[in-house]
Amino acid sequence: MRTFDIQHPDESLREDIQQKIDNLNKPKGSLGRLESLAMQVCLIQQTPSPSLAHPCHLLLGGDHGIEREGVSVSPREVTWQQMINFTKGGGGVNMFCRQHGFDLSIVDVGVDYDLSAYPAIQNRKIARGTKNFLYEPAMSKKEYEQALSVGIDLVDDCKEKGCRILSIGEMGIANTSPSSIWMHLFTGIPLKDCIGAGAGLDTIGIRHKYEILQRAVENYKLCTTNYPPIPYFGGFEMVTAIGAMLRAAELHLIILIDGFIMTACAMAACHLYPHAKDYMIFTHCGDESGHQRMLDALDAEPLLRLGLRLGEGTGALCAFPIIDSAVRMMNEMNNFDNANITRYF
Repeated sequence: MRTFDIQHPDESLREDIQQKIDNLNKPKGSLGRLESLAMQVCLIQQTPSPSLAHPCHLLLGGDHGIEREGVSVSPREVTWQQMINFTKGGGGVNMFCRQHGFDLSIVDVGVDYDLSAYPAIQNRKIARGTKNFLYEPAMSKKEYEQALSVGIDLVDDCKEKGCRILSIGEMGIANTSPSSIWMHLFTGIPLKDCIGAGAGLDTIGIRHKYEILQRAVENYKLCTTNYPPIPYFGGFEMVTAIGAMLRAAELHLIILIDGFIMTACAMAACHLYPHAKDYMIFTHCGDESGHQRMLDALDAEPLLRLGLRLGEGTGALCAFPIIDSAVRMMNEMNNFDNANITRYF
């Protein structure tokens, strides 16, 4: 399987970067979280004058076999219907990409529908949805490696365009289910505390979802084949996101992490390569039950709390102006010497 060379960013520039931040014409520390964001971005890019050139957004679509068990209020056809809607510019992700100047790539990695008539959708389909992990692994190990490779290829394409910052979103009905199981297995948090309403389940629906996922976890633990949890439960769009995150970290790109599902993917990526987290900015805490606990397990402080649970990467896109402000602070604010202002801290 493909391996990644992901190292903790070189810290040798930290003192120079901090000196530049402290000498901007403001009280020391007065721009709060923007200052720590600026430090992270500068260390990722290894420069005190960072850039957010050519921001890219990957929108990955895939269906899930576990949807057949009634764990989602929405049927699977919503996945392909929304993918087509994205090609017409009508989704939330389209609006935010236009607003913030992101290059949007819509990619089918496992939608259970023939989308070949839509040239705006990249066809990287691995299969028409995963298998039902209640009874068997969601994907084969070969499919797992293929999904990781698609993520690598997509990031390489972004890098060739001059991308320095990447966000990732997903479209896949029932993908909160594998996310909840990954959260449970990687953190040890009880499964019932990892499960929420998804796209809108009621109390009875959440109870049914828990019972199905509990059975799936029990079946997995009885498995004698030492099958890793990422391919056993994951969706093609989720594993592709993991491959994209790991390649982006390897290339020293800034990675914007969206909501519950993408945070689960980030957790899985960090489980494989802990230093991948150094390249991630966790953009918001969503309204899905368990998201805050997953962020706590990652020791990650989100930038926004807007009650979002749309997915598609929309929360990450909403947070972009904050990162932009941190970078503009480094590149556009004057310092005390040039401004002829007495230091007042």
